Amino acid sequence: MIKGIDINTVRFAEPQFLWLLVVPAGLLLVWIWQFGARRRDARRFRQHRRLPVRERFPIFGGLVFWLCVIVASAFAVLALSRPTATVSVVRTAGVDLVILQDGSASMRTKDVPGDRWQRSMKFLRTLGESLAWRDDRIAMALFAHIAAPQVRLTKDPNTFFFFLDHLSRESPFRIEDDTTWDTNIELGIAWGLRLIEKDEEIYGRNPNAKAFVLVTDGQAWTGEVANALRASRGKDIPVFVVGVGTTVGGIIPEPPKKAAAIGSPPPEPSIRSSLDRGSLGTIANAGGGRYLELDREGDREIANRIIDDARRRAGSRGLQEEHEDLYWRCLAAAAVLLGAGVMFLQERVELLLQTAGAAAALAVVWMLTR
Repeated sequence: MIKGIDINTVRFAEPQFLWLLVVPAGLLLVWIWQFGARRRDARRFRQHRRLPVRERFPIFGGLVFWLCVIVASAFAVLALSRPTATVSVVRTAGVDLVILQDGSASMRTKDVPGDRWQRSMKFLRTLGESLAWRDDRIAMALFAHIAAPQVRLTKDPNTFFFFLDHLSRESPFRIEDDTTWDTNIELGIAWGLRLIEKDEEIYGRNPNAKAFVLVTDGQAWTGEVANALRASRGKDIPVFVVGVGTTVGGIIPEPPKKAAAIGSPPPEPSIRSSLDRGSLGTIANAGGGRYLELDREGDREIANRIIDDARRRAGSRGLQEEHEDLYWRCLAAAAVLLGAGVMFLQERVELLLQTAGAAAALAVVWMLTR
């Protein structure tokens, strides 16, 4: 939100073009001379012509169009010189998204394209692409029965996408490990809080709005989730839950089995996993966020909802000074002046000249942008 431009800070990146301003300056002197001559002629007509009705003469007549052309050409020269200035802006803080990704065995269920893990990675890529990455930051932690932080809070998109590229095929939690066969959501949220606390410990408090993005199927979760949600609410960090999977579900792939010894007990039956929509909705409500589900809505829509909701909670970074290019404002002013000048055209020849000039300008632009 721009508060004002400091005129004293205006600088030109291409000042060698400023000498061209002598052309519109000279034309302006000619225009002033023409305007004076027009006023003198009008006075002579009033003195020597005798009519029953008082004759009216427009003050400027067709000269308004040429004045607009002269001033527009001056703005075009200024735009060519690439002016910049320091502007004061009130900037809203960004968002800090901490992704809590379920990596348990049930995420290997193939009831969605690929499997639930690969479907989650596809969504996380869309989420990363939806961030502005100017003040926004992102972190990532994986969890099953144990947790494994992957990315600290960073506003470098390359870091985040690098990890996604290496995680896109399969979860780093091996299906042969017993710790993979559990979904400890409480530990995942606890590690998310630790990532935020560690960032504040190193870099100080950041005005960005904080939010957890919990991506899970909610299958067979353990832990005191209420305690973790209470801790996140105490720090004003909402939990957005993104469900992955279907309520119909599928069979969880089993780890490679060793050759059964004689007299060993029969193998355990396969475990079926389905999306625990009810529990995940309860977690989202208790966490102050909302529940969203992949494939019920588009990935981009879900990502934008999470980011927009989090951004509404962001604070302000206060009044800051930034450098801004002003050439586009000069071009806009030139275009407005030319459009206004056309309204004052009175002669058909002038209108034809204006049309020819516009056509020539468009032709030059087309040739330069081919």
